[in-house]
Amino acid sequence: MILQILSAGHIILILAVVVLLFGGKKIPELMKGLGKGIKEFKDASKGEDDTKVEAKAEEKN
Repeated sequence: MILQILSAGHIILILAVVVLLFGGKKIPELMKGLGKGIKEFKDASKGEDDTKVEAKAEEKN
């Protein structure tokens, strides 16, 4: 629904404002933090606690 409201011009304008506000070097850091936050939220919603997540990380190594 939101995509119907936003045209390509609007999206480009929003991206330009974000780049001007945060700078090109800060955007990857912001996206990395956002990704970690989403991952933690998904893990919490599944009911996994920190010990299970740490155990999985140690199994991978």
